[in-house]
Amino acid sequence: MQLPRRVPWTSIAELDQICTWIYEDENDLGPKILAVNKLTAWKAVTALPHAMESTLAFLVVVLDDSVPSKAAFSLSLRQNYAAAIIRLVNGLVDPLQLGVYARSIASISHQLGLPLWLVELRHASTHEDLPSLELLREGARQSMTWLLQNYWLPTINPYIAPVPQTTLRSIVPTLKEYKALLKETIRDESLRSRHKLAIANAIKDVERWIAEAKVALNVSTGDLGWENVTAVDQDAKERYVLERLSDELLAKGILVPLSKKKRTFPSDSFLPPEFSVQLWKPLLLHLQTTHPNFASVLVHRILSCLLSESDSASAGSTNSSFDACLARWAKWAIDTWDSDDSDMEVSIRKEAAVSLITVLGPGLSFARKNA
Repeated sequence: MQLPRRVPWTSIAELDQICTWIYEDENDLGPKILAVNKLTAWKAVTALPHAMESTLAFLVVVLDDSVPSKAAFSLSLRQNYAAAIIRLVNGLVDPLQLGVYARSIASISHQLGLPLWLVELRHASTHEDLPSLELLREGARQSMTWLLQNYWLPTINPYIAPVPQTTLRSIVPTLKEYKALLKETIRDESLRSRHKLAIANAIKDVERWIAEAKVALNVSTGDLGWENVTAVDQDAKERYVLERLSDELLAKGILVPLSKKKRTFPSDSFLPPEFSVQLWKPLLLHLQTTHPNFASVLVHRILSCLLSESDSASAGSTNSSFDACLARWAKWAIDTWDSDDSDMEVSIRKEAAVSLITVLGPGLSFARKNA
């Protein structure tokens, strides 16, 4: 059972009061001092969510900037503003580096809806000449506005908060590119060295899509990394993304050849077409290596597809060669990854059997009773 989330505030009303102190009047510094005192007290007791800690950092700099004696030290203020912006962006992006290969800060920030110029300001503050004080002040203002819209208001009232929208590119073009490259390589071995880098890049792009899909899922559920995410939550999200990838792999023209003439099966074994195995085996093996749940998810999605097809078959619509090819891919996956010396924690062979019994069991019992 997952433990309740620990938060420093005693009620939403208390959180709302602090938000009011911070944002109600930009020029009224008194309430902002109260907010800083409260947030600092909370921080002494427990770790603050990243958004709240970033808000505190910006408030401290803004208050320093309002003191004439401190405002005279422009370099110190610029450094403090820059540090707050850097920590905001890094703290948002780092927890969402969820893929095998690192993604650019700009691409993740774009998915989060963070203004690109804040990312550029963070880059300039880190690697180039320190931006001007006016530019950093504007960056702080926009950062505070973004935090209000994306953390404070949704946390205070999640029911009226707008659902974040993010787009996820299709993985199909990448899969087709990979397929075309492997097809050429299989037919002409001399092209292997020429296409080696392109094939590796295509596989990397699949991994990049998986990482993008995880971030898109986080955004759609409002989970922007404000809180510590448990391993259980991460596993559930990874499984969901792998299910979406598996569904694309099971579409006609990917694992299953588009042409029925190419769905010719070995006569001596229950396996997919040999050419299809040659095409997709490198990618599938890579995915299983980097995502240990992939084999289980793929077999589960194949069974779900076959069982749904069996329901439609009773209505008079079926595609026997397509279903046969899917079933053979399930057998191939089980034979490949569920051997006696496999390191898998859960046997996908047993999982498949349980899935079939769960779905077909009641029907089988009814059939036996009426036999």
